Amino acid sequence: MDKFAIEKIRNVALFGHGGSGKTSLAEAMLFNSKTISRLGKVDDGNTVSDFDPDEQKRKISVSTSILPFEWKKHKVNLLDVPGFADFLGEAVQVVRVVDGAIFVISAVSGLEVQAEIIWRLADKWNLPRLVFINKMDRENASFQRCLDELKNVYGSKIVPFQIPIGEEHDFRGVVDLIGNRAIIFKEDGSYGEEEIPRELGDMVTEAREKLVEGAAEANDELMEKYLNEEELSSEEIAEALLSGISSGAIVPVLCGSATHNIAVQPLMDSIISGLPSPDYRKEIKGKKPGGDQEISFPCEDKAPLASLVFKTISDPYVGKLTYFRVFSGSLKADSPIYNPNRDKEERIGQVFVIRGKNQIPVREIAAGDIGGVPKLSETSTGDTLCEKSNPIVLPGIEFPEPIISLAVEPKTKGDEDKLSVALSRLAEEDPTFRVRRDNEVKQTIISGMGEAHLEIMLERMARKFGVDVESSLPKVPYKETIRRSAKAEGKHKKQTGGHGQFGISWIEIEPLERGAGFEFVDKIVGGVIPKQFIPSVEKGVRKAMEEGYLAGYPIVDIRATVYDGKYHPVDSSDISFQIAGSLALKNAMANADAFLLEPIMNVEILVPEANMGDVMGDLNSKRGKIMGMEQEGSFQKIKAQVPLAEMFRYSIDLRSITGGRGTFTMSFSHYEEVPSHIAQKIIAAAREEKERS
Repeated sequence: MDKFAIEKIRNVALFGHGGSGKTSLAEAMLFNSKTISRLGKVDDGNTVSDFDPDEQKRKISVSTSILPFEWKKHKVNLLDVPGFADFLGEAVQVVRVVDGAIFVISAVSGLEVQAEIIWRLADKWNLPRLVFINKMDRENASFQRCLDELKNVYGSKIVPFQIPIGEEHDFRGVVDLIGNRAIIFKEDGSYGEEEIPRELGDMVTEAREKLVEGAAEANDELMEKYLNEEELSSEEIAEALLSGISSGAIVPVLCGSATHNIAVQPLMDSIISGLPSPDYRKEIKGKKPGGDQEISFPCEDKAPLASLVFKTISDPYVGKLTYFRVFSGSLKADSPIYNPNRDKEERIGQVFVIRGKNQIPVREIAAGDIGGVPKLSETSTGDTLCEKSNPIVLPGIEFPEPIISLAVEPKTKGDEDKLSVALSRLAEEDPTFRVRRDNEVKQTIISGMGEAHLEIMLERMARKFGVDVESSLPKVPYKETIRRSAKAEGKHKKQTGGHGQFGISWIEIEPLERGAGFEFVDKIVGGVIPKQFIPSVEKGVRKAMEEGYLAGYPIVDIRATVYDGKYHPVDSSDISFQIAGSLALKNAMANADAFLLEPIMNVEILVPEANMGDVMGDLNSKRGKIMGMEQEGSFQKIKAQVPLAEMFRYSIDLRSITGGRGTFTMSFSHYEEVPSHIAQKIIAAAREEKERS
């Protein structure tokens, strides 16, 4: 693929709710640009974008695909982004490296949840955008209904640039309101200009008037001409609208049918004429490594290199493939590179342009372009690649926190090491997939953005790395503690014919404040237990605390004081007093009114106002305490404290209650006593499990 000047490049993402037709639209653009010779279909599993086995099996996109094509002497880097909530991390990556967005809306379903969520993300990064209302040829399709929904949510910035000619099975073209012309599409894929149908005359006149108003509002000179009732030329209107799109003041609305390739070419024209090239940024800002001093490089080829890694793909056979966007300078093949995030130098071998699963070797990736490089050992998603002589750290990528977790263990004994390697490689590939070892409950915990996300990661692990696992809900890390003080003796006495074992320790345990942990106090006088055996008693107490008393959970927030005991000059030993200390603690726990503690989480839930009552009712049923509420745009943020035991499947419940519009974050707060009726069930279950094992 040829090298393109920065002003001839467009980096554009397809965003929208799952099922809105983004992948079919991408396929049509590749076909129209003659990048491919035939149109693939999602249902047939033969599109350029959905090449991953997980995507072909489910007939949905689960990973971002890069699909460059050439159109009218420009290069368009089109990124097809998954539209389901479980893969929100993909959208978070992409908004950082594109210069424009196309929101694909189904003419049948209208504005859906995930499109709204990603729209807010695009707002955060001031991303210029346009809307393409797809599936105009489907039954129950309605351009006007979708337009009204968009205007209702996003206001006057929504401006139609086209009006459909026909709907449902009669859809055959569009009226271009800027050029004031009709574009009619035929069954063989050809199209041409015709006169605007007479029945649409009034509608076109009204819509074009609003378009001219929008253009005038974006430009002071045009506003003056407009107020003086002077005629505005198509060129003046187009230029003013482009300025309004780049600033975010205007969001154009176009329409068509991706699967029948109707009105896709005008959309491709709009990408070139309406969305900005990478040099609209003028400069890219970052910081000097190791400090807060802000620096910037101009967005041009001759500037020092500044590129951001936005995606990593890990394959056990091919190795690691790193996707990056060059903001300034040029990244060349066979050259050294510096990663300031990790203070490491890497060697660039080959450099690729990526198209779906294909890698096209090139000599360099210039400013404004997107490419890939294999086998970078130290570099991860969110890192900066630059020159060591001109280092810069670009802002990283902030990924959403996982919302659902599972415990996993290998089906085959001996696969623990393989499991560990596979999980770490998958976590490297997908920053929204987290892995940790919970030593309290002795489980490996994986976390992700939803059930489908985790299901796909487990299938990918089996396919790519040959590791099959058993999964279950994680255990709750309960803890045990006491209400009152108690004293008890721990006696270990064993005679075996030679040297025996002998140790007696008396211990008093007392409750401490919540979160205080553990204190061990030595009050032995007169050497009734020799000094060298005091640490042995403490070791035994600590071991018994780890094993628990009520249900096998760790004992916390107590003070243990050893105040008396006995020893034998021959038979006493380290192990004797460890066992004596352990027995003393267990015996004391029997009289200390032991009870269970559970982790309580701080939960922040962002929900539409209409769902607030249902969400609060659900939190109450989960033993949650509402701590406060505050307005955040058109949403309400509910702050609550909820037991962790009630939160493992909350993401599913919240999506159900809010139709997918609610989101939440969760962090640990403190431990509280488990209600007695629930504690009895936990203790009974723990004893049952112990008996089975």
